[in-house]
Amino acid sequence: MPSENIFISRKGYQKMLQEVDELKKRRPLLAQEIKEAMEKGDLKENAEYHAAKEDLSHVQRRIAALENRLGSARLLEDQANIPSDKVYIGATVVVKDEKGSESTYTLVDAAEANPREGLISVTSPLGQCLMGHPVNTTVKVALGKDGYHLTILKITRE
Repeated sequence: MPSENIFISRKGYQKMLQEVDELKKRRPLLAQEIKEAMEKGDLKENAEYHAAKEDLSHVQRRIAALENRLGSARLLEDQANIPSDKVYIGATVVVKDEKGSESTYTLVDAAEANPREGLISVTSPLGQCLMGHPVNTTVKVALGKDGYHLTILKITRE
């Protein structure tokens, strides 16, 4: 049963589809590894057998989780009612910190988040602070002992 709707970019959706496809291709290989390990005899102390079974179980759980997310995914470009003048999911935001350093982030669903690539989850502390605010707003991000302030300089949507 699909969970609550998630909003995701077309790129993120395609990435999840690709991962499901790769995992499904891996399943028969793991099944073959299990079969070959079983042919080696005593399963109690057969590390290859247990490792392959564990890998197969992990692959099956991951496929199920991804298919559940894909079933509840809604593409961002299908959401015409998302305001473009405020920070919401799918927005790319340029912010300036207290030292004058600029950073660019794109707000995405948690399934798509990758901070190294500037993809920030809307449920993260930073994402929550930015959500709903227009350009020229200064927000306080409550991280660390004192937190820090960011000023929103620019908001764009692809």
